[in-house]
Amino acid sequence: MRTAHTRTAHLRRLAVGTVAAGLVLTGCGTTAEGGSASGGGDSGDEAITGLRVMVPNSPGSGYDTTARAWAQILDDEGLASGTEVFNVEGAGGTVGLQRLVNEEGNADMLMQMGLGVVGAQFSNQSEATLDQTTPIARLIEEAEAIVVPADSPYQDLDSLVEAWKADPGNTPVGGASNPGGPDHLTPMLLAQEVEVDPAAVNYVPYDGGGELLAGILGGDVAFAATGVGEVAESAAGGDVRILAVTSDEPVEGVDAPTLSEAGVDLTFTNWRGIVAAPGISDEDTQRFVDAITEMHGSDAWQQALEDNGWTDAFITGDDFSSFLDEESQRVESVLGQLGLA
Repeated sequence: MRTAHTRTAHLRRLAVGTVAAGLVLTGCGTTAEGGSASGGGDSGDEAITGLRVMVPNSPGSGYDTTARAWAQILDDEGLASGTEVFNVEGAGGTVGLQRLVNEEGNADMLMQMGLGVVGAQFSNQSEATLDQTTPIARLIEEAEAIVVPADSPYQDLDSLVEAWKADPGNTPVGGASNPGGPDHLTPMLLAQEVEVDPAAVNYVPYDGGGELLAGILGGDVAFAATGVGEVAESAAGGDVRILAVTSDEPVEGVDAPTLSEAGVDLTFTNWRGIVAAPGISDEDTQRFVDAITEMHGSDAWQQALEDNGWTDAFITGDDFSSFLDEESQRVESVLGQLGLA
């Protein structure tokens, strides 16, 4: 049996370098295939036009927040013009992933994704997989938060864990991930550490952070695991209480200890990135990488990182492709250890 130290080290490797709401643009019709993000596929400096950014889950989710932030900055910095962000919900992001894979050769579309989609491709046995897409960039990492409603009887992690151990079936935990996503992996791994049988965990999945927050506030779950950025504003406003964060270090601006400080030897971070459709040209791939790299270097993006409590985890192209391959192998291994794959 692995020791807690070994498991923590494994999780740190898993999470190496990650998710509010905006106007919903449905945009669910078929897009033109074979287009070019640069208008002509050359390496000029003209703004990208006709770009559509798919968010594979609901408005108010971490993916939604992240995509709308960088898409707006692309336009504001003159790197793109008229960028449209739209949501395609379902199956932990794999409905959107299938849509992207079906858009082979379409250089007018990017998809926001992250660790949740990596897990969902296994837990949902998706026909579409990330290795079919064109990796563009990893953007951020983000700690998960263990959160309860403001009127919860659980004032700290110890009291929550005590109740959870006593009756896990009647202590439901919510998350904005399908099985295999970060919000699901977090309570499952936490359960292992605090001697709750993962098979006994009553996990309630929500399709995005907006729906999850409503579930928390409505008392539908006893606690939740979700990205810090999705609940930090609600915590500051007194609507929810964050009992702990899953990062190595405390999160600036969040009044909560790390799991380690709360006596649990577990570290875990989520991450988010961008992929394009399969089969686009090398020129169009580089066009996207160059635009996202320039966006990443802008003052506006640095401010977005600070405002949302995101950690910069930027890599592009081949480096991101290698990272995705490693993450897929590691997540599949962890899900296997939990009996979920």
